[in-house]
Amino acid sequence: MSANRDRLVTTSWSLLVLVLFLAAWEWGPGMIGVPDFVLPHFSKVCAEAVRIWGSENLLWHAGVTAAEVVIGFILGSVLGALIGYALGLSPRVESVLSPYLLALQIAPKVAFAPLFVMWMGYTMYPKILVAVLIVFFPVLINVLSAMRTMDVDMINLARSFSATRLQVFRNVEFPTTMPALFSGLRIASTLAVIGVVVGELVGGNMGLGYLLVFFEGQGNTAAVFVVIGALTVIGIIAYYAVVIAEKRVLHYLPSSERRSA
Repeated sequence: MSANRDRLVTTSWSLLVLVLFLAAWEWGPGMIGVPDFVLPHFSKVCAEAVRIWGSENLLWHAGVTAAEVVIGFILGSVLGALIGYALGLSPRVESVLSPYLLALQIAPKVAFAPLFVMWMGYTMYPKILVAVLIVFFPVLINVLSAMRTMDVDMINLARSFSATRLQVFRNVEFPTTMPALFSGLRIASTLAVIGVVVGELVGGNMGLGYLLVFFEGQGNTAAVFVVIGALTVIGIIAYYAVVIAEKRVLHYLPSSERRSA
């Protein structure tokens, strides 16, 4: 009962903050003399959203961006997890590949976007590749760090029962690293949106990043805010999809332990 009450109080305060923010957005610019082309009123942004929904195919462009985010997130996460586990299982391979992975991590990901567009044209593939590149490293680092800090006593205990290398990984190492893996996935879910938008800004003819450039060229500030809002919604949905999956998979762990992973 107390937990439900605390949750209700927290939700009420969050809604109050949202209401105050929207009220300040609606009436604040006019009170301090900020013109509409710099910071449009919230009501004008809402009206522009309704117009764009019908005339500019906002839902279709949002669907394209969302599809690129999902594909890039899945591919980057799978690749990062696989390489992270492989490096964790073989310290020698990690020593050999670490300089190259470090160099790829240091290289600015935005710089790859024009290169991918030159290679693959104005398609979905360059955007997905940028997202994969950005998503890859948080998952890799989290998994690899968890493998490095593995409890050696647990591994030795499994080996004392004549467990094979595959059995040790499946029954000890993989379950132990799951909280760290989901921690990386939470970070990656938001970075995937950034990667896709970067690709669409550099070279796109569809998606929300394309609309962002289009409305910027028109000087339509309200429409730019609408696109930013749509991108934010996609990022929030992606993040909470990972959170829900984490709760289902790691239901046996206390919530505080899941958050601290």
